[in-house]
Parts: sequence; C-alpha cells; structure tokens
Amino acid sequence: MANLNIDSIKDRTFDAIVIGSGMSGGWAAKEFTGKGLKTLMLERGRDVKHIKDYPTTNMYPWEFEHRGELPMAVQEANPIVNRCYAFHEDAAHFFVKDKEHPYVQDKPFDWIRGYQVGGKSLLWARQTQRWSDFDFEGPARDGFAVDWPIRYKDIAPWYSYVEKFAGISGNKDGLAELPDGEFLPAFPLNSVEDYFSKHVKSKYSNRHVISARCAHLSKPNQIHLDQGRAQCQERILCQRGCPFGGYFSANSSTIPWALRSGNLTLRPFSVVQSIIYDENLGKATGVRIVDTNTKETIDYFARVIFVNAAALNTNLVLLNSTSHRFPNGLGNDSGVLGKYVAFHNYSAHISAEYDGFKEWTTDGRNPAGGGYIPRFRNVRKQETDFLRGYASGFSAHRRRERNWDGVGSSLKENLVSDELGPWSVGSHMMGETIPKEASYVALDARQKDDWGVPLLKISMDYDDNDAKMKKDYVDQLTEMFTSAGFTNIKASTDQRAPGLDIHEMGGARMGNDPKTSILNKWNQLHAVNNVYVTDGACMTSTSCQNPSLTYMALTARAVDHAVNEMNKRNI
Repeated sequence: MANLNIDSIKDRTFDAIVIGSGMSGGWAAKEFTGKGLKTLMLERGRDVKHIKDYPTTNMYPWEFEHRGELPMAVQEANPIVNRCYAFHEDAAHFFVKDKEHPYVQDKPFDWIRGYQVGGKSLLWARQTQRWSDFDFEGPARDGFAVDWPIRYKDIAPWYSYVEKFAGISGNKDGLAELPDGEFLPAFPLNSVEDYFSKHVKSKYSNRHVISARCAHLSKPNQIHLDQGRAQCQERILCQRGCPFGGYFSANSSTIPWALRSGNLTLRPFSVVQSIIYDENLGKATGVRIVDTNTKETIDYFARVIFVNAAALNTNLVLLNSTSHRFPNGLGNDSGVLGKYVAFHNYSAHISAEYDGFKEWTTDGRNPAGGGYIPRFRNVRKQETDFLRGYASGFSAHRRRERNWDGVGSSLKENLVSDELGPWSVGSHMMGETIPKEASYVALDARQKDDWGVPLLKISMDYDDNDAKMKKDYVDQLTEMFTSAGFTNIKASTDQRAPGLDIHEMGGARMGNDPKTSILNKWNQLHAVNNVYVTDGACMTSTSCQNPSLTYMALTARAVDHAVNEMNKRNI
C-alpha cells in the first residue's frame, strides 16, 4: 500500500501548476510547457474544445428557437448576467448563471463570469492596447494607491512577444500615451469614422481618433497558421466562438499549443479550495482541489504555482489559503489582500446622427468595432478636478429605414425596403477608477458553496471622482460631436452597478514595499516566492485601456522569471 501511495503522489506531482485556463492562465501554460516543464492546468468549469464545443457558431438567425433572444423565464432567473451585452441565445452557454455560483453583494456588483476552459477569453471584446509610462507612473505622480514596481521599459519587450503570437491588428499611430505594437494591418475606419478622425486632428492638438487595435488576424503570419488559425472572416459573431480562430482566445491559441507539446495536463471540473503551504519549508507545495462532479478532495503538488483564476476568484483562493504562518490569507503579511480592488467605468454613452456620405451603402461595421479615442485628460499634467481620465470608443454605421405599417403580406413588403437612413454615430466611455481600501472582497463568514469554499463578499462602488469624470466625458464628447456637425446628439448615463465592464483589477496588487502590497515586480508573492499572480488581481491601478494584453505580457514575463529561478534552485 505504501508503494501505491508513493505512486499516487508521483502521478499528482508536476513542475508547475496553473490555476485557471483563461487569458493569462493559457499563456502561463503555453510558456511553461514550451520550456519543457510538466504542467497541470486546473479549471473549475467544463472543458471547451476549439470548434467542437462552439454549438452555435455556424447557425443562421432562423435556426435559433427564439431568434437570438432568451426566454423571459431565463432572463428573470438571471437578473445579473442578463445585463451583460453578450448574454443572448447564441452565447448564453458560455456564461455562469446567477444561481449556479452565488456570491454576496455587500454593495451591488454585477459579477460576470465564464467558468469553462478558456474562461472569458471566449467572450471578450478583443480590444488590445498597451499601457504607457503615463499609466505605470500614475499612482506615484497623482498620489493614489502605491507606486507600480515596474515601468513601460520593463514590459515593452513582453508586449511585443505576446502580440506576435496572439495577432494584433492596428496602425502605427506614434502616440506616447498609447505605444505602438507589433501590428498586423489595421481594420480601416469607415467614411464617417475617418471624417471624424480628421476633424478631431484639425481641431485638437492632443486628441486622436484611431483605428481600434484588436486581437483579430487581419492578415495571418506563419506563426498564426502554425497554430491552426486562419484569417478573420469579419462575421462579427465572435461571442459564439470562432471556428476559424480569427480572433485570439485561449481555446484557439495558447491551450492547443501547450497541449501539442505533450507537457500539459488539463483538468477541468476542479474547484481550487486552497494553496497548500508548508510551514517548515517556507513555501507552497501544491494545490487542494474539489472535483465538482464527485466532491472528492485531491491534492496536487508542484515547485511553482501560478494563480490565474481571474481577479476576484484569485483573491478568493489566496484569502482561503490559510495556515499558522498566514492566518489571514497566503502572503497577506501586509493585510491588504482583497483590498484596493478597482474596475472600469463604462456607464456613459453618447449618440448622434450625420447626414453626409450617403453614397456609401455599407452598414460600416468591422470586427475592431470602429475607432478608439485614447485618453486625453490629465495625461501630461493635472488639468481637471478629478484624477486620471478616460478613453472612448467611437463608431458609425448606417441603419435601414423600416416601414412597420401593415399586417401580413403588406408588412412583409414594407420591411424589404433597401433604403438607408442617415449615419448613426456613437461613443462609450472607458473610465479609470481609483483603487481604495474601502473597495474590497472578503470571505463570507457563514456561507459556503457546494464544494465547501466560502462565498465571496464584494463591496465596491463608484465615488465622486467617477461622477466628475463621467460629466467631463459627456461635456467633451458633446463638444466634439457638435463641432463635427453631428446632429440629434443624445448623452446618456446609466445607473448600472460596478462590474458590467468585466474588468475587475487589484486585491493582490504589485508594489515595491511588502508592507503595502502582496506581489513584487516579478509578480511573486513577497512572502512566498514560488507563488505568482499574473491575472487582474495583480494590478496596482487600472488605467483606462483594456487590460487583457497587459495580463498576457506580465504572465509571459513572470514565467520566464520563474523558470530562471527554478534553474538557479532559488524556488
């Protein structure tokens, strides 16, 4: 029996364990396996294989039972996830339903999740922007949060590294506030978007409308073909899963690449209960999971552990990993674990119409979503009564004029009109929020989930800084729209709870000082050097760019560091 036990432990021992299979977890697995390390990837949800498990990807609108809409009973049963823009009949199977995985809202928070292999990389909007030193230096300059322990020069080569593999389309725009990357050809602006871009450039010295940078293969390179991916077909059905691999996801790219190495063991249906810490060795030795189907508790072991469960779940895992040495959560000597969580603010929009360019009959859409307005407020100096700033989306399209008069055949005849109306233009705010100690997640003291893990309690809200920023966005975009000759301008601000932007960050933030942060400049726990965090939980501040590209770059950089340290026997 002793030999059987030894064999069992050996079978459960790896060089590296990666918790989570989404955007950053996929990169950790790819990098570890590519360097020859036997790697275990743990995913709490089901397996989703590229192409095979995209059941709606090639369906026509009339093939959906409810023509794309969800039955009212489903919507009413899921008031939280139903507020997400992509929760429809074609993609609902990729979302966590409200009752399946409950959490505690100390303050209203819409937690949008995708528990499956690939995580939310199947559902993201695929926008990819680098951060600049204006972002990494923000906390130190503006006096909030703590100083980032890295600067742009530390991560720039890793941005290039992941961009080449993932495939990012964009233009070389030469903007210091939004550094250029390793780009495939950009998706061009349509006629109205291009008009607005030129108008803004002529009127404002520090404002720009550029082609949105996105993780789509506009023109694949050999490395993308080697992954089995093909050129983006511009179907704009991305939330269904792309059978061409036209956009970057863990399912189409990093995970298959890691599996091909022969060094990856992928284990879905595995809820991570905690990270195992050895008091005598002074390091983590493994991970304890609960099999979601059998409820069996199983321990797995490795020399290094990467926590990539997505920001809030990563905080949950660390908080629940307690021991005599760390009674308040793994690595939590500073007491800041779970605190200073922030998010993005997408709660303001503006729309209008434009009466020109009627010679163009296309609807004007493309997979990049149109244009992007990089942050122009408080970039080089403080100029407003709020900290930091916002980026903005901008897009234009033509809609068909529909005549809804009549019944039966007369209605049908009226609806087939090919007449196009004026161009509709729109923008949405992408604002940075400030990490605060009062914004936190914690373990609920009484309630547990079906696998014995405490429920996560979330307490976050907007503040006065967010309100001032939102007003400025509305004022500035209204001015820009008016000066461009747009008409019927309508600004709207919704009362959504935080969370619908789906960009939670922080809680296990990076920093120079172990007394005020959890992670060092290499994404290692200050107090446990063989545990790394490279998903949203590691972020010291949020900036206003989509964070996914930064997660990828930080992950590749951290794996490189971890393997070097392992080779030196430092971990």
